[in-house]
Amino acid sequence: MLDPQLAFSLTGPLVMAGWAGLLLSLFVKQVRPIAWPAAQYAVPMILAVAYVLLIWAGFREAQGGGYGSIQEIRALFTSDSALVAGWFHYLAFDLFIGTWIVREGLERKLHPLLILPCLPLTFLFGPVGLLLFLILRFALRPRPLPEAI
Repeated sequence: MLDPQLAFSLTGPLVMAGWAGLLLSLFVKQVRPIAWPAAQYAVPMILAVAYVLLIWAGFREAQGGGYGSIQEIRALFTSDSALVAGWFHYLAFDLFIGTWIVREGLERKLHPLLILPCLPLTFLFGPVGLLLFLILRFALRPRPLPEAI
């Protein structure tokens, strides 16, 4: 199977490269054709394959682990394989959402400096970065001009 420690060690630089590409793409248009597909598809797909292998092993290793109760989740994550799989789950989805934030923000013509704080928040605290972006997206959406009376 896949060694959880080795998988964990190898993915850090890969994920950080994805986030660095996203940050750079806010300010350097020329990197977008490479950075966006890498961050939105390539890196999450690699993590997803590793996730499948690790969660499979995690279910076999964890005694009484599952998703039916908090006790089963706690038991599942006593397995290093399941724990690393859970971490990959976060990494894959946060990077995918980070890419969506950048693309959507730039498409809506939000200033890159407004989008910028959403990315580290998404990386570190997932839903917090997404929430900030959604608030910005809503607050700064184009509004129609008032009609003349």
